[in-house]
Amino acid sequence: MIFEYKLIKQKNISLFQLGGELIDRNQAKELLVEIETMITNGENKILLNLQELKYINSSGLNVLINILTKARKAGGDVAICCVNKKITELLVITKLDSIFNIKDNEEKAVEFLNK
Repeated sequence: MIFEYKLIKQKNISLFQLGGELIDRNQAKELLVEIETMITNGENKILLNLQELKYINSSGLNVLINILTKARKAGGDVAICCVNKKITELLVITKLDSIFNIKDNEEKAVEFLNK
């Protein structure tokens, strides 16, 4: 299964719906370039919906950390929502659940980013 994403712009938040498997940084090149461009343009509030993301490994986690770091350096933030059980367990094991803002659904994530 390949990695794919879809961008939906919502007022001041960029919502990315991630899908498939994120197991190699090269799969996310386009995503990272797009986010870099957005942040350069002052769009630094990012919502990652992982509902369709079936699997992620350490390389994929590194991509998420990279996005978070770029957004926070630019004065913004990242929220993650709709995380499946398997990925939630991975985030807990790696203690990344304490770094990322993980919300149950898009509404709560948008609410968090608009604070």
